[in-house]
Amino acid sequence: MKITQFLLLCILGATLLSAVNCNNANGPDNCCFKLYPGRIKANLIKSYQLTDDRCPKSAVIFITKKSRSVCVDASASWTQRIMKRLDQSSF
Repeated sequence: MKITQFLLLCILGATLLSAVNCNNANGPDNCCFKLYPGRIKANLIKSYQLTDDRCPKSAVIFITKKSRSVCVDASASWTQRIMKRLDQSSF
């Protein structure tokens, strides 16, 4: 009976430990799973953030002047132009 209780206690401990480890995972904070299909006017964009390399899609998060976040394709030419313009205006 004591062996059964010990094994049950070990299983319970392992379960609690794995739950704690899952909650403290060091994964990416901002990922885009769905990209905006159209173009956005450059004068509506205030800033941008690049998504983490660990995200499934390579994307850019544009922050609009109304503080909305929009995920767009990082490889699109219009996205690159807006990013370059924002970089130049920040200096």
